Amino acid sequence: MPTLLWFRRDLRLADLPALHDAARTDGEVLACYVLDPRLAKTGARRLQYLYDALRELRARLDGRLLVTRGRPEKRIPALAKAIGASSVHVSEDYAPFGRRRDEAVRQALGDVPLHASGSPYLVSPGRVTKPDGSPYKVFTPFYEAWRSHGWRAPAATGPQSARWIDPADVPGGVDIPGGGTELELPAGERAARRQWRRFVERSLENYAEDRDRPDRDGTSRMSAHLKFGAIHPRTMAVDLGRGKGAQAYLRELAFRDFYAAVLYHWPDSAWWNWNRAFDAIEVDDGPAARDAFEAWKAGRTGFPLVDAGMRQLAATGFMHNRIRMIVASFLVKDLHLPWQWGARWFLEQLVDGDMASNQHGWQWTAGCGTDAAPYFRVFNPTTQARKFDPDGAYVRRWIPELDTDYPEPIVDHAHERAEALRRYGRLR
Repeated sequence: MPTLLWFRRDLRLADLPALHDAARTDGEVLACYVLDPRLAKTGARRLQYLYDALRELRARLDGRLLVTRGRPEKRIPALAKAIGASSVHVSEDYAPFGRRRDEAVRQALGDVPLHASGSPYLVSPGRVTKPDGSPYKVFTPFYEAWRSHGWRAPAATGPQSARWIDPADVPGGVDIPGGGTELELPAGERAARRQWRRFVERSLENYAEDRDRPDRDGTSRMSAHLKFGAIHPRTMAVDLGRGKGAQAYLRELAFRDFYAAVLYHWPDSAWWNWNRAFDAIEVDDGPAARDAFEAWKAGRTGFPLVDAGMRQLAATGFMHNRIRMIVASFLVKDLHLPWQWGARWFLEQLVDGDMASNQHGWQWTAGCGTDAAPYFRVFNPTTQARKFDPDGAYVRRWIPELDTDYPEPIVDHAHERAEALRRYGRLR
C-alpha cells in the first residue's frame, strides 16, 4: 500500500530514517511538504532558505514532491486519504511547537498511524539522562554521558530509495513561493555537503584555535543546514577523527543536542527564564530603553565590535558565535534590557535561527539558564576586540566609517558593568 513521507526539518534524501521506513513496505511513496500558515512568523531569510531547499529537493526527486498549504492536521489526513496511505512517516520533532502539531495530526489521522523515526540530532532529546532518569542541567556531565551513549551510523537512503508517486495525480498542490530575499550562502542538501567538505578539507584541523576569531574563515557555517536538516549531524560526525579541531567541533554538536534536550525537558524555557529566580531581575523599559534597543539593532552603539556584529547580522542573516555572545552580553548587561528582546530579534534575522540553541544561548549569557555564565561575567567589547580581532579586520569590514562619522559610545561600559553587578547581586 502507498505511504506518505512528510518532510519538515529534514530537507534531504541522504541519511533519512523516515524515508527508509516509508519505503520498506515496497509500496509507492508520496513525498510532501506542508506550508503551514504559521510559518508567516518565521524570519524572511529562514523562509528563503526553506523555499530554496524545497526547490532543490523537488528537483532531486524529478518533480515528485507535493507542496501544499494549510494546517497540517487538515492537509496531512487529506493527502493520506487521497492516496489511500497505510501510514505517514516523519522525522521526530522534539520542540514544543512540533510536539503539539504532531499530536494534532496524529489525532486527525484516526486509524492511519503517524510513524516518527530519527531526529535532527546525533542523540535525540530524552535519551541521555542521569542514572536516576532525571535530565542533566549542566553540560559537562551531559557531554560525558552523551559520548558514552554514542549514535547510529548514517542511514543508507537516497533518491532511489523509493518508488515515488507523481504529485500531479494528487489534488492540493501549490507552487513553492519565490521569497525574494537574497541569501549569503546557497541552501539545500547539495550546498550543505559542499560546504561540509570545504570545511573539513580547509579549516577543521585548526578549528579549535580559529573558531573564536571572527576575522578568519575558521568556522563551518553549517548551522543553517543543520537547522533545516539539509544534512544530518551523523553524516558530519563520520568525518570527525580524534584531532583537536575535530573534537572541538564534536563538542559543539553536543551543545546543540544539549540545548535541544533542555528545551524538551523544560519547554517553558523557550521564553521564560530557566532559572526562575531571575524573574525578579531589574530590567529597563520605557522610551530610553527602546531607543537603546534600536541603536543596538542598527549597529550604532559606539562600540565597534558590537556594531560590526549587528551589521553583519542585518546584512547577511549570520553572526559569528563569539560575536553573538558579545552583543548579547552588551544588550543584557550594558543596556540592562530583557534577553527576550535580543532573542526575538535574532530569530527574526538569523538564517540559522533555532529555538533551542538561540534561546538557551541567550540565557547562558544572561546568567539565567543552565550552565549559565556567572552573573559577574560581563564581556568588555574593547578587550574582546583586542583578543579576537587584533588587527581590526572584522570591524573594518562592517564599519567602513570607523574613522569618520562613527558615533560615540551610548553608555559607559565600566559604569554599566557596575550597575549590572548591583542588579545581579540583589538576586543572591
